[in-house]
Parts: sequence; structure tokens; C-alpha cells
Amino acid sequence: MNYIIFDLEWNQSNVNDLESTVKELPFEIIDIGAIKLNHDRYMLDEFNQLVKPQVYTKMNYITSKIIHLHMRDLMKGNPFTQVVNEFFDWCGENYIFCTWGPADLLELQRNMRYYFMKPLCDGPLRYLDVQKLFSIAYEDRKNRRTLESAIDFLKLPKDIPFHRAFSDAYYTAKILSVLPEGVFDNYSYDTFILPRKRSDEIYVNFENYHKYISVEFADRYEALNDREVMSTRCYLCGGERNLKRKIKWFTSNSRHYYSVSFCPNHGYMKAKVRLKKTGDMGVYVVKTAKFIDDNAYSEIRKKWNDLRLKKQKAL
Repeated sequence: MNYIIFDLEWNQSNVNDLESTVKELPFEIIDIGAIKLNHDRYMLDEFNQLVKPQVYTKMNYITSKIIHLHMRDLMKGNPFTQVVNEFFDWCGENYIFCTWGPADLLELQRNMRYYFMKPLCDGPLRYLDVQKLFSIAYEDRKNRRTLESAIDFLKLPKDIPFHRAFSDAYYTAKILSVLPEGVFDNYSYDTFILPRKRSDEIYVNFENYHKYISVEFADRYEALNDREVMSTRCYLCGGERNLKRKIKWFTSNSRHYYSVSFCPNHGYMKAKVRLKKTGDMGVYVVKTAKFIDDNAYSEIRKKWNDLRLKKQKAL
């Protein structure tokens, strides 16, 4: 399997011209750069093309300043559909996308949908978020460095300027090529396209946690009343029965819900449900579960008690 490391640059309306923003395409891709690495993470090929704008034909001032591109440069490029089809032909077969953060995959698919192109997939797309992998390998799993900061941390040479699609793909590929092998199982899922039916929902066990991605629900009430969403089965035991809950589902912001259950074989299991909006005004759920120690359980129980007391005082 090859690694396709790609990066995008995009244009948008100027701040003083927001009425010209196209709702379906707030960011128009103008530059695509990519590096292809083989299974051993050695470079095979590169891709670098400008895209001729069709929607925003005036350059956003800030964008131009950052990436040093002007409209006269972009007008020499080819239309988006042509460039993207050439990009996919270049990608070949049997590959996985790799990006620095999740934004590029979102904008690629949003631009493709605007031009009525065939979707990348028919459900959540598995990919490697190199920014996340860097944090897992060298930091606390939560911090997210800038690309240049990560290059500096690893003391890799900076031999071309940053902030162009090809150069940022090039530096992302450099980081990917030196990451320890053990982090590559921590892949991500892009949810631009959700599971279409229950049998397509995502259930995956990672090194120290479990992730579930649901189908779309009409609203949060339907989601929170769904048995699968609110289930608390042990993902290591693999049984069908819910674990006994030590702390029932609770929330402090109506977006994130928590519970703690107990497994006789593995101990306390913390579950977290995140409600996320879809483009069709519905919601979907990303649920994670992980086993925690006694101290973490006590902290969650204190948070639950504090919220319960606060609600009682408000009555």
C-alpha cells in the first residue's frame, strides 16, 4: 500500500465582500500538492498543480499574503474537475490518504460535491492524520503543533518555503517518513459521508480506546434515545449485555455526554458521546470508550456530583 500525502490551498471571499460567499462552497481549492510514498515510506513521485478559479475570481488579500499566489498565476491553471481527476489517476490504486490535520479532506470533498463529482467513498473514509500521529508519538496525544513547529521539533531540514500546497505536503511526508512504526494503527475517519445504514456503522478498537460512528439521526433527541448510541458494552469482552453503570449518562453542555460503567474483567469504563451536526440539519454520534483507573473515576464522579448539586440549587 502506498501513502498519498496531500495538501491544499484555497481562496475565499474578502472580508468586506461576504455577500458574495457561495454557501455550498465557502472555500475554493486553488492549489493541490502531493507526495507519494511506498510501503517502506520512500518517495515514489510528486504531484503539483494550480487550479483555475471558477467561483472566487478575486484573490482574498490574506490568502494571497500567506501563500504568495496571485490571480494571474491561478488563471494559468486548469479547471478543478480536470486537476482532481488527474490527481486521482496519479494516486493509482491501493493507497491511503495522509494529511496534516482533518481540514483538507473536508474541503476536497466539499469542492467535489459542488461540481457533482462522484464521492470518494460511500461512508466514513479511513485516513492518516499526520498531525495527530506526531502528537501520539512525541507529545500528549492532545496537543496539535503547526507543521513548521513539528519540523523544528524533529530537526528536519527546511529546504523549501512553507505555505504552498506542494511544500506543505513535502514537509508532511518528511514527518511521516520518520514516525515510529507503532503509531500507524491510530488512523482517523473522515465523516463527510456518514454510514448509510446500521450495518455500515463504524466500530473500531484502538490501542487504548474504542470508537463508534453512527448513522445520521433526525435530531439530538432521536440520537439520545437510540439504544446503540447509549449502550455501554465492554468492547474488550465483546459481550452483548450492557455493563452495570456506576455513573449514569450526564452532560454539562448538551453536546458531550459521559457515563462510567464497571466490567468485572477490566474495571471502570468511561464512555463519551459527542453529538455532531450534519449538513442536512440532522446529527450523528461519535462515541468513545476507554478504561480508566480509580483516580479518574473519582474525578468524573465529583464532576457528576457537582452538576447534580448545582441543578438542585437552581430548582
